[in-house]
Amino acid sequence: MSKLKDEDRDALPKSKFALPDERKYPIEDAAHARNAKARAAQQEKAGKLSASDRKKVDAKADQVLNGK
Repeated sequence: MSKLKDEDRDALPKSKFALPDERKYPIEDAAHARNAKARAAQQEKAGKLSASDRKKVDAKADQVLNGK
């Protein structure tokens, strides 16, 4: 996965984030979608992300991974 630069991240539309209102977990390609799922699971386990938000991240990332 390539590093997403700050200016590139800022240029992404909200639709390219798993949690668009917070602009968290960019999912613009398959590599970032897989990473978003992994990071969301870590954050949930650490108590920093709710189960419902993790499910949202998983669902949006799965759309990217399944080509939808």
